[in-house]
Amino acid sequence: MDALEFNKFAGALLLALLVMFGARTASNIIFKVDKPARPGFAVEVAATPEPGSRQAASEAAVIPLAALLAKASAQKGQGIAKKCAQCHTFNKGGAKRIGPNLYGVLGSALGSADGYAYSNALKAKGGSWDYESIDKFIAKPRDFIKGTRMAFPGIKKPQQRADLIVYLRTLADSPVPLPAQQVLRPN
Repeated sequence: MDALEFNKFAGALLLALLVMFGARTASNIIFKVDKPARPGFAVEVAATPEPGSRQAASEAAVIPLAALLAKASAQKGQGIAKKCAQCHTFNKGGAKRIGPNLYGVLGSALGSADGYAYSNALKAKGGSWDYESIDKFIAKPRDFIKGTRMAFPGIKKPQQRADLIVYLRTLADSPVPLPAQQVLRPN
């Protein structure tokens, strides 16, 4: 290729770029487009409660815990407990890890596992690990005990929590009886 042909190709390329950028600049001058304050379109959506909000919590509390526990599966709970196995053990007389051993936890006093250094917040809470308190703790530990060292974010689905609680119930020499379901009678 000689110099004249190269100049023809370079000239054609430069002319094409000049026409393209010139057309764009000319169209911006001719057609003034005002940009919106907020880009996009407003889409009307039915209001749904934010996860973790009071309304979402009240909607989740529609089914009583006793009813969830009655239809819960210990086998499913054992599968869910694998999330807990990173920090806890489940066998009788098992060693403590990052968290205490959970054998016999249901029905025991809060912060009562021997040889485990509980947070001051958990020690100050007082009470026992009954069905309601374990459910609330598993749902969101930091909301149930402010200042707990447990970093687990919680299990959001009520039925999964019930399955886990029923599994924890089986980890005892004498399991705590399930709470009785309230029967609503017409007046």
